[in-house]
Amino acid sequence: MSAEEDFLQVGAELADLGVRVSRMMGRPALKDQAGKVFASLQRDGAMVFRLVRDTSEHAAALELAGACLFDPSGEGRVVKDWVVVPHSSAEQWTDLAEAALSRPR
Repeated sequence: MSAEEDFLQVGAELADLGVRVSRMMGRPALKDQAGKVFASLQRDGAMVFRLVRDTSEHAAALELAGACLFDPSGEGRVVKDWVVVPHSSAEQWTDLAEAALSRPR
């Protein structure tokens, strides 16, 4: 499947939890019941998750091949609570999205 198809599948799997597929800054995003984004699909097909630093889920996500902290500017200013996970680890996306959804914002 394509990254967009995998992203939409994650959204469908979490729909019963009140998750809806939306957009943020022109990119597909997952929002919780309060309308807060907790995951988003990037242009390169990777997905970024708000996992909260110093949690086991955050550490596990960073151990995946190709995963890194999110740097939206591309200038070395990372957002430490957000982890980018490449499409090659799409089988982990639903679990990571559930973890991101469960973390307080």
